[in-house]
Amino acid sequence: MQHQRFSSPGPHVPRYQTPSYGGTPRPGFVGGGQMAQSPMGARMSMGQTSMGPPSGAMGPPQGMQPHYSGMHRSGMSNMQAAMERKRMPDPRALHQMKVKKRKKMADKILSQRVRDLVPESQAYMDLLSFERKLDSTIMRKRLDIQEALKRPNKHKKKLRIFISNTFYPAKPEPEAGKEPEESVSSWELRVEGRLLDDNAKANDPSKQKRKFSSFFKSLVIELDKELYGPDNHLVEWHRSASEPMVKPGDKNWHRTPTTQETDGFQVKRPGDQNVKCTLLLMLDYQPSQFKLDPRLARVLGIHTQTRPVIINALWQYIKTHQLQDSSEREYINCDKYLQQIFEAPRIRFSEIPQRLHPLLMPPDPIVITHIISVEGSESKKTACYDIDVEVDDTLKQQMNNFLLSTHSQQEIGNLDARIHDTVETINTLKTSRDFFLGFAKDPQEFINNWLVSQTRDLKVMTDVAGNPEEERKADFYHQPWAQEAVCRYFYGKVQQRRIELEQALAMGSKKFNN
Repeated sequence: MQHQRFSSPGPHVPRYQTPSYGGTPRPGFVGGGQMAQSPMGARMSMGQTSMGPPSGAMGPPQGMQPHYSGMHRSGMSNMQAAMERKRMPDPRALHQMKVKKRKKMADKILSQRVRDLVPESQAYMDLLSFERKLDSTIMRKRLDIQEALKRPNKHKKKLRIFISNTFYPAKPEPEAGKEPEESVSSWELRVEGRLLDDNAKANDPSKQKRKFSSFFKSLVIELDKELYGPDNHLVEWHRSASEPMVKPGDKNWHRTPTTQETDGFQVKRPGDQNVKCTLLLMLDYQPSQFKLDPRLARVLGIHTQTRPVIINALWQYIKTHQLQDSSEREYINCDKYLQQIFEAPRIRFSEIPQRLHPLLMPPDPIVITHIISVEGSESKKTACYDIDVEVDDTLKQQMNNFLLSTHSQQEIGNLDARIHDTVETINTLKTSRDFFLGFAKDPQEFINNWLVSQTRDLKVMTDVAGNPEEERKADFYHQPWAQEAVCRYFYGKVQQRRIELEQALAMGSKKFNN
């Protein structure tokens, strides 16, 4: 018995014509106008088959009413219509094909059949299992780092402040022909500082040293008002978001958006006597801290702290003394101390931030008194002061860099894409191997199974339902519709051949006329 693969016909061989009853064509019909030897073909008399168009102008013979669910009105079978629809894909389908599907972890797993065929692939599966554990650990650590960055993690360190002054005595008048020198005595005051662990950073060039001015919000140097007058006795530096107004001749430092951090400040003034000065240093707290009202500070035991810490301490005080109303939980019954502070016997918990606002003040500045001495043999005198400052954790920047790093992610993504492509190629080769191996072991059984599978796919493509148990019997093809189906098939072939001959004759006549 000859078979022809209907899924890929030749250029002049039409595809199977679906029988008019709506079932699936059988291997008895072969392209090219030939009929394979089959029980039905052997019993059917070809003398009874008309080669012209079917009776009734493509209609069924008189007295016969077959169901042509497998044919379109244009004479095109359901399979041909499906093929035509397949040639013209939906634009939405084209768009989806352009969008690369997201690869999943399951796509990198080799099937059990591949692992049985290649025992060495178990090493790859072990690496894949280790990769899943590693990815889970890294993801958990990233989440932990993100949570840690949300919380202010500060460490207290010592900031050593160096306050030094240098005296420059007046020079005698220059002789004739020489350049004049400074003839007025003056002194210079320098305020510098560094963290006590900056020496270790100096040895490590990868660590950046923090500037002295970055620790402060403002710095004020107050000189003796009797010596320098009410208009020239203050030297100020403020960290502000916008540039303030500066009068000509002012000796103030002002922090502007373009101002860079500095390692120190210096002031130079004329004078030849000791000067008493006061330094007011306002630390730049991040996040901002506030000084509590003395009454509230005694109740909570806090002098200066951030707003969330103050609210939490107040809530702990309320819980400890059971001041929350038992029936109306949103109210707080103030004791005698809170009544003096909030000036109310009862307040809502939601009102606490608003009532705390007038009780919070800016923190006190650091006050340092220094004597600018112009006496003695030494021209430069230095004093040191240590203060506590809060600095960010040194690992915070490293954690930020780890979260923002994308170089390793891009490399991992490229390697994952290569792994997915390799696994897909392996699966394709495994399918091809199974196909040819099945054909090599038992060609006849393989072809029969393959035809059954193709027939099943054809039914799915044409959306035609049939009864396989009924179609497998020869009596099914001796019904009246079979002759009509054969007539339609051969009539279609004759019409196709006639059109080809007419086209060939027309082309020949054109060449003859030319």
